[in-house]
Amino acid sequence: MSALDVLDDFGFEAAAIVLGAEGERERSGDVELIRPWRSVTKTLTGYGAALALQEGRVDLEDEAGPPGATLRHLLTHSSGCFYDSERTLQAPGLRRHYSNYGIDEAARHIERAIGRDYGDWIQERIAGPLGMDSLEWSGSASVGAHGPLTDLALFAAELLQPTLLEPRWHAEITRAQFPELVGIMPGFGKQDPNPFGLGIEVRGTKSPHWTGARNSEGTVGHFGMRGTAFWVDPAAGLALVVGTSHDFCDAHREVMPRLADAVLEAHGG
Repeated sequence: MSALDVLDDFGFEAAAIVLGAEGERERSGDVELIRPWRSVTKTLTGYGAALALQEGRVDLEDEAGPPGATLRHLLTHSSGCFYDSERTLQAPGLRRHYSNYGIDEAARHIERAIGRDYGDWIQERIAGPLGMDSLEWSGSASVGAHGPLTDLALFAAELLQPTLLEPRWHAEITRAQFPELVGIMPGFGKQDPNPFGLGIEVRGTKSPHWTGARNSEGTVGHFGMRGTAFWVDPAAGLALVVGTSHDFCDAHREVMPRLADAVLEAHGG
């Protein structure tokens, strides 16, 4: 019996890959199908930002976005921007308000600093070195990536054991920024606090949540509204990538935590 047998409980097509520090441990379903990553894209954008930070091309305290906001605010959903426009709800740094616009604006700021298209930066500096040969980038740094779970697994493995980032910058991208901020977690309601890293979600003590009860507070990852998700649990030394044929719904809210706990139990987390 496999932990991934829980995938059957979705009631629609689903696939997954489990990773340990040594590499892939098990897989189930069509892991080569090109899927929309939607908001999982934000994690690649955050990693690309960290590479630019590592090279000194940008700084987290660069002024960017609405008045008073910085690159750090944009990458951590704390700039005050609405979900999909430059209009603001409040001043920067007061609340975690999830914003696709903020992530896209962060990428535009970095584009100006590096002098090139952000998608090309991602392909050259992340996808190429990691062997993510099927990654497609449609232009939006917040929701534009498409690819198979095998490519997402390569990125999850990089987060589990970084090769592209120095320890300082890997720690920066995965730690809770403005950790005290409250906000709405899409699909799961108000979270107090609602921690995020640089383009990547930090589990913390959120409840309810799409990861499992067994996941550590340091777990990082993201889910996308088109049914793709992944998490990396550094305490357990495990990662899980999941893709489904259905938009994020009640089945995901119910099955994803059980799937995570089954994987962590079966693989020693």
